[in-house]
Amino acid sequence: MQKFYKVFLIVFLVFMAINLYALDWQTDLLSEDNLKFVFSAASALIGIILLFVMNTWSKIGVRK
Repeated sequence: MQKFYKVFLIVFLVFMAINLYALDWQTDLLSEDNLKFVFSAASALIGIILLFVMNTWSKIGVRK
């Protein structure tokens, strides 16, 4: 994995951890207070998935 992808992986994982920590687990997950954290965590998860897709695509054209 290139250094560029590793940096963004760390950033997305930190965002995911902060949002999971900020959730109020006693209330409903889709309550008004939790909704902004849920959307942010979902965006971080989509970013992680796209990061691995882009990393895979970058390896396809490289020959060893």
